[in-house]
Amino acid sequence: MAIWDSLGGLPSSPKSPFPIPLSCIPLAGLNQDTLDYLSLEDTALDELPGSRSVLPSRGWSDDLCYGAGTTYLAGLTIGGAWGLAEGLNKTPVTAPPKIRLNGVLNSITRRGPFLGNSAGVIAMVYNGFNSAIGYARGKHDATNSIVAGALSGMIFKSTRGIKPMMISGGIVASVAGAWAVTRKALF
Repeated sequence: MAIWDSLGGLPSSPKSPFPIPLSCIPLAGLNQDTLDYLSLEDTALDELPGSRSVLPSRGWSDDLCYGAGTTYLAGLTIGGAWGLAEGLNKTPVTAPPKIRLNGVLNSITRRGPFLGNSAGVIAMVYNGFNSAIGYARGKHDATNSIVAGALSGMIFKSTRGIKPMMISGGIVASVAGAWAVTRKALF
């Protein structure tokens, strides 16, 4: 009890020398009035036409975080499933369980991070282009998404030459266009 008194007299129960967690909340200044991050103010939301969706956006930084994060996790999951299938197919069924497990885990950790990192990088570049084009044009629409997707894919494969660059741009533009059309239809 003397230790807590010397530290500033933290509240404690008579039965325990340790502070009661709920009684420490007012000391830290944690109450509903001071926790601003729990509420999303409508005045801070992006006002460009077409920028409202199921996830409210406060601008390019929110789009960058949500877009890159969800795309990274989706790529990591798909890559992990790809690695799981590859590992199960590569390792002989007659192999001992430890060898089989090691082969599967090696494939998962090879494919998952590769696809997740690649998708995350493309998503970051895409969100940057999409936001810049949206602010330049004054609206967010499918055209912005398709152009941003094409540019992102082309930049991602720009060191491989013209043909891979165009293929990658076409793939990412197609995915971005499909996302924009689906998003518009659903939301």
